[in-house]
Amino acid sequence: APVDLLWNGGIGTYVKARDERHADVGDKTNDSVRVDAEELRCRVVGEGGNLGFTQRARVAYALGGGRIFMDAIDNSAGVDCSDHEVNIKILLNAIVVEGDMTDKQRNALLAEMTDEVGELVLRDNYEQARAITTSAAQAASMLEVHERYIPALEQSGALNRELEALPSDEVLAERKAAGGGLTAPEFAILLSYTKNTLAEELLASDLPEDPNLAGLLTDYFPTPLRERFGEQLLRHPLRREIIVSRAANDLVNHAGTTFAFRLQDETGAGVADIVRAYTAACELFGLRALWAEVEALDGKVASATQVAMLLKARILLERSTRWLLRNRRRPLDIAETVARFAEGTSACGDKMASLLDPAGLAAAQAHAEELTSAGVPQALSERVAFVETLVPTLDVAEIAASSGLDVTSVAEVYFALGARLDLHWLRDRIVALPRDTRWEAMARAALRDDVYAEQAALTAEV
Repeated sequence: APVDLLWNGGIGTYVKARDERHADVGDKTNDSVRVDAEELRCRVVGEGGNLGFTQRARVAYALGGGRIFMDAIDNSAGVDCSDHEVNIKILLNAIVVEGDMTDKQRNALLAEMTDEVGELVLRDNYEQARAITTSAAQAASMLEVHERYIPALEQSGALNRELEALPSDEVLAERKAAGGGLTAPEFAILLSYTKNTLAEELLASDLPEDPNLAGLLTDYFPTPLRERFGEQLLRHPLRREIIVSRAANDLVNHAGTTFAFRLQDETGAGVADIVRAYTAACELFGLRALWAEVEALDGKVASATQVAMLLKARILLERSTRWLLRNRRRPLDIAETVARFAEGTSACGDKMASLLDPAGLAAAQAHAEELTSAGVPQALSERVAFVETLVPTLDVAEIAASSGLDVTSVAEVYFALGARLDLHWLRDRIVALPRDTRWEAMARAALRDDVYAEQAALTAEV
């Protein structure tokens, strides 16, 4: 039927790919009513039940233009809710045993927190779905990375490519030639494996003991527990597991599936170091507030506009995280790093319009006008339009801190040198270089970083 939504909420597998046999599905009861994904004419599929589609059916439907994730993504709220329930009851049962609460008080508190737990669960689901949509927007441009990442997961023993119906190297090559990339259901698989492998590596590190990340634990729980039992929260038996799960979720949901993989490759840093640098970068540039403003536009502007804004902000997030990994001692002290750089980066951001050369300013203003015409509030449009120009402010703040000079004076010299030497032109030429292979991408990134480093060194000399 030509409908907007096909919603599956039952038991059984009702859709397969055309090249699959009914026997491959393993659900004989529903053989007589099962259809091929290629026959569906709905625009969107929502999977409230498990296994309604085979994974190959999801991919076939997505390749035909349909919108679908996968069952584990669409109905993860149930698992997430159980996860919160168990961890809350572990905490409250210990408090009851200690005599600080009666069973009756415990049950009343559980009922009181119902709505907030629902909000926390939906927040997780929202961010996870948004992460897949954002990845799908870069499917073609990031395919070279995915061609490396999938085999890397295989070689580590974390992933069985064939079992998860991920495309072979030959299929990926065909999609690249056609200008395509991975589909949303395939990104859903990669997102799941990425979060699991990151969590395992983080659990084996000292990250859960980092006091700067204690908020990951407390923010997992509803407000009444944070306010009344903060001390007991820190003694939760699954404290480490909750922290690493939330750290992996946060990084992957906002920075992307291959973020940690690429930064490990480029800097040699471990995942714990990457999480610390990522967290510091988010704080330094107020990215969480920016994400919230973009999210507030749901239903008010086109989703493609929101995704484009998020990807623009991700440029600053990725480059600043890389800068911190390369220029600060590991393990990074998040609080000390924020204290050292926050004032300088903020001051530069406030004056950026007066610091940029005419060409850079004109480009940022034109982008802001595009966003405003798409329905984005002017203040947010300008913030997003100028966000990439903040990349060098860490260099500026470092020079100011090490030399004892005013950060604004340093910034004026930095950007004046860039304009005098036409370094923006040079960076544009570097960005235009091809990155079809890993080595081209790494060479391009190294050249770009070298230009920033030379500009900073020249500024320090002046």
